[in-house]
Parts: sequence; C-alpha cells; structure tokens
Amino acid sequence: MTTLQLTTIINADKKTVFDLSRNIDLHQDSMKTSGEKTIAGKTSGLIGLNETVTFKGRHFGFPLTHQSKITEMTFYESFTDEMLQGQFKSFRHTHLFSEANGQTMMKDEIIYDVPFGILGNFLNRLFGQKYLTGLITQRNAYIKALAEKQD
Repeated sequence: MTTLQLTTIINADKKTVFDLSRNIDLHQDSMKTSGEKTIAGKTSGLIGLNETVTFKGRHFGFPLTHQSKITEMTFYESFTDEMLQGQFKSFRHTHLFSEANGQTMMKDEIIYDVPFGILGNFLNRLFGQKYLTGLITQRNAYIKALAEKQD
C-alpha cells in the first residue's frame, strides 16, 4: 500500500473549494494533458454521495479507464472517492477541507495498492508515485486558480 498526502492552501472560502473539487467538468479541464473524459455515470456538474463517474484518458502512453464512487461525504468538510474498476488493486482518495483566516486548507490523502506484486511495487516507487502526485498537484493548482478568481 502507498499513501500520498498533499496540502494546498487556497485564498477562498471552504464551500467554494469543496464544490470546485467535486466538479466533473473542472476535473476534465484540469486533466487536458492526459485527455481525461467522462464516459459513464455522472458526466457533468457536481458529483454527490453514492454517485459514480468513469473517466478514460491516456496515462503512461496507454488508454486507461478508471471508475470511482463517492462513498462518503460531509458537506464542506470532506468526501471520499473509491475505485470500483481500474488499473489499481485498490484506490481511495479522501478530500479534506478546513478554513481559517479566509483561507481554505485542502488536503488530499490517497491510499492505493498496485497490481503485479514486486514488479508493480518497484515501478510504483520508480515513477508511479511521482506521476500520481504530479496529476493531483496539477488538479489542485487548477482548483486554486479558479477559486481565487471567484472569491
């Protein structure tokens, strides 16, 4: 199992950041480099509790599909998406939000497991962790820019 934790400070209110973080259209816009598009489930707007979304994009040069379900949601505090189908053995992404002094602290905690045993773990350490951290950082920068424009 691998755990990634990222923190992004955003000069905007928590509600704005929370809603931008669960916006399917924003996710697609922020992932233009991998060409991610929704192909099933909730395909536009704000995803909610127990809803699913399936994305298809190019990662590592391959067309890959990832289906997630929102399994937990406490409005403006947190939500969690978990992989139902995809390339990982397991994938759980918890989004946490707290606000102080006009800023929102957005925390991402991603816990995942890769297939292919020792080889999969080696490749994950070699470039998978860095790649996934880069994708989340790119998405978070996009959320930050939009939230700070709106506020």
